[in-house]
Amino acid sequence: MVEKAYKFRFYPTPEQESLLRRTLGCVRLIYNKALAARTQAWYEQKQRVSYKQTSTMLTSWKKQDDLDFLSEVSSVPLQQGLRHLQTAFPAECCANTNFFSGRAKYPNFKKKRNGGSAEFTKSAFKWKDGQVYLAKCPQPLPIRWSRQLQQGCVPSTITVKLAPSGRWSVSLRINDPRDLRLKPVKKQVGIDLGITSLVTTSDGEKITNPK
Repeated sequence: MVEKAYKFRFYPTPEQESLLRRTLGCVRLIYNKALAARTQAWYEQKQRVSYKQTSTMLTSWKKQDDLDFLSEVSSVPLQQGLRHLQTAFPAECCANTNFFSGRAKYPNFKKKRNGGSAEFTKSAFKWKDGQVYLAKCPQPLPIRWSRQLQQGCVPSTITVKLAPSGRWSVSLRINDPRDLRLKPVKKQVGIDLGITSLVTTSDGEKITNPK
């Protein structure tokens, strides 16, 4: 099985765009709050914050009255944002090889003007009749299919992106069930580039120069 990625433009309905913009805003907010918590813990107490801890923070934040809107969007993109933040931080065993020792850039806080993205795993979308249905969105995304997907291919992850220009795109990570590995060869052939013939193989075959 081979994993491939496909990117397409799509044009959301007003209802879809409203939901997606709120989702991107929530992803950005949670990412920034978790990054701030990690930064404070490290620079004030020299303590590291794990993904599990930030996930617990998310649960707590969703219970706050001023953040109750977080429950209006799918929780999966919020959790995925925390996972991506986790990958930016070093593990205990390799802390001296990352930005804590000044060898890599510290993660930046996300800004609204830069657009944003939201990643949906299988539990947060439905693939039906070749259409994508995101969580909390009853209508399929109006995707401009600029290429056809191989029959039998099913997305494992879907990422929705908003460019600073306002353009929407969706990336589908596909598991291709076809066996695309090269078949083993039964013999080896050497080639010689010549003047009168373009190629002469070691078994005597000659390929002439194109005219």
